[in-house]
Amino acid sequence: LVRMKFLQLLSRKPGKLGMLCQIPFCQSQFPYLCLATSTCLYSKKKKVNGYEQVDQEKYKNLVYSVTSYKTSAQTPETILEEDNLLYGPLDKHRPPVKAETKTPKNCVPLINPDKRIPLLSSESNLPMKIALQKTKMPSVTRILQQTMSPQQAFYLERWKQKMIQKLGKDGFAEYTKNLFLQGELFHAALESIFLSEEVATKEQREDVAISGYLSSVQHVLKDISEVKALESAVQHETLQYLGLVDCVAKYRGQLCVIDWKTSEKPKPFLKNTFDNPLQVAAYIGAINHDANYDFQVSCGLIVVAYKNGSPAHPHFMDPDLCLRYWNKWLLRLEEYVDKN
Repeated sequence: LVRMKFLQLLSRKPGKLGMLCQIPFCQSQFPYLCLATSTCLYSKKKKVNGYEQVDQEKYKNLVYSVTSYKTSAQTPETILEEDNLLYGPLDKHRPPVKAETKTPKNCVPLINPDKRIPLLSSESNLPMKIALQKTKMPSVTRILQQTMSPQQAFYLERWKQKMIQKLGKDGFAEYTKNLFLQGELFHAALESIFLSEEVATKEQREDVAISGYLSSVQHVLKDISEVKALESAVQHETLQYLGLVDCVAKYRGQLCVIDWKTSEKPKPFLKNTFDNPLQVAAYIGAINHDANYDFQVSCGLIVVAYKNGSPAHPHFMDPDLCLRYWNKWLLRLEEYVDKN
């Protein structure tokens, strides 16, 4: 009742407010006089929250997460919870798209069923060495370069730009030139070893550019025998492509197309060799469909030699693995043909 009477007095004219002090209860209830002041403060215009003007239906989760905190109570854990609420759980891994789901349109077999192998091999013990002829056929290297995946092209270009930034354009050109020269010298040294069945010459062993590579492959050379071809040209007469095979020989008793690679960084796994398995598979298929070769191959070997002399990594490809990469090669070949 006292509060109701007090509110009635407040609703009258401002001049009548002094009457309130003459009422007996005001002396004992003096604190209620402060209500008049607090009422004035409450009547002030409320501050506008900028987040309330946002399209709350569209961003309701975000607006709620921001306006729900009067003080800075967020921690790394609560921020992660909000991100999970707004955007869903973090996708840490996306499985790669498997190229095996595609099948080649022209399924030419890796092993040539129509090729006749003579009962007696050639009387010559010298490995075959057919010179590469310039024709309109594309090379295996060219096909792989022009059908490189965008991701692989990106990493290759990024590496190139980093090297140019480090060495300059002229320095990078000199660097790549030396790499090709070292590769040629290394292959020449291996060829001399296989032809003479002896160790490399003293000059080759002492050549700083390749001495490390030769030391790197010594344990692999012990497992190689019966060399049938060295730096020899091959061509697939049906699919119309060609290439130059480093070596065809037996590795631990199995006839293989051998590809020698040089590297300054370790490549302990086959996946580290990028498109090299496709290259080997392409050479295997070409040999098996080339009339110049009186044998067929079903296995491959990639040997990665290191400049510092550390033991080379030999990556053996059995017939099943070669067949898998052969199908991938056929897809790349079809892609090249479509582009050209």
